[in-house]
Amino acid sequence: MLCFGRKSVKKKDFISLLDYTSQELHALIDLADQMKANPKEYATSLSGKILGMIFQKNSTRTRISFQAGIYQLGGTGFFFGANDLQLSRGETIYDTANVLSRYMDGIMIRTFAYSDVQELAKHASIPVINGLTDYNHPCQVMADIMTIREKLGKNTKGMKLTYVGDSNNMTLSLIYMCANFKMNMTVVSPMKYQLKEREDVKKIALKIYPEMKLEFVEDAALGVKGSNVIYTDTWTSMGQEKERDQRLKDLNGYMVDQKMMNLADKNAIFMHCLPAHRGEEVATEVIDGRQSVVFDEAENRMHAQKAIMYHLMRD
Repeated sequence: MLCFGRKSVKKKDFISLLDYTSQELHALIDLADQMKANPKEYATSLSGKILGMIFQKNSTRTRISFQAGIYQLGGTGFFFGANDLQLSRGETIYDTANVLSRYMDGIMIRTFAYSDVQELAKHASIPVINGLTDYNHPCQVMADIMTIREKLGKNTKGMKLTYVGDSNNMTLSLIYMCANFKMNMTVVSPMKYQLKEREDVKKIALKIYPEMKLEFVEDAALGVKGSNVIYTDTWTSMGQEKERDQRLKDLNGYMVDQKMMNLADKNAIFMHCLPAHRGEEVATEVIDGRQSVVFDEAENRMHAQKAIMYHLMRD
């Protein structure tokens, strides 16, 4: 449970940041910090527990971080690829959720449609964790805020994060992350690649943090000025391969290079959820440079997810 004085709250699932209060998300990150600093204290905390991991999208970090994480907590992870379950042959999510609930103690799913994750969570009697959808990526941004606090301090109020490039599931999740941790955010994208639902998203973010400065701009130099965090993601996500050439043309000028980093705060950090394409969305000199924290960020996927699994799956 997440404890706040005499109050305690236990959620069933972790599929969206919007299902949690800011206080609960802070408590989860505090827990992740503790687990990272004192791993032996939690080494048997999920002893005997089984996490089913459904992958309908390929993965490096999500698969390994969850599998290593559940192992480090004393549990076991079972991997199911896109063709391993009867889902690929038409079995319903309802039936799958009910069957897995009889065998497992938790389910992590990495898939395309967010609605599939919602349906799985609706019908499963065990916790469901969203490992990524085309709509959002909540586990990634939990690792991101953990990394930002490690590098820039736990008091994140007023910090500015600038996202540069193709607005996507990461952009949406970062907006809600920033709102919950009282950060400001600027999204820098050509208008064609801005979030279509940005006005609705902004309304939600401002309900979480009314003082938030959330801007959507096309001018990269203007957007990154004074930023504490510069963040980017691949310009061509899975399923968009046919658009690659057009995207490279449209997003020319939005690569995060050292010139762009120099416009940010002198202590700014560079972040990327990976995999990266050097020479496209980010210059090699930046991602492999002194301001880059991408591998600390990748490591923290495991620690943040251990906290999520511990919160959801322990007795």
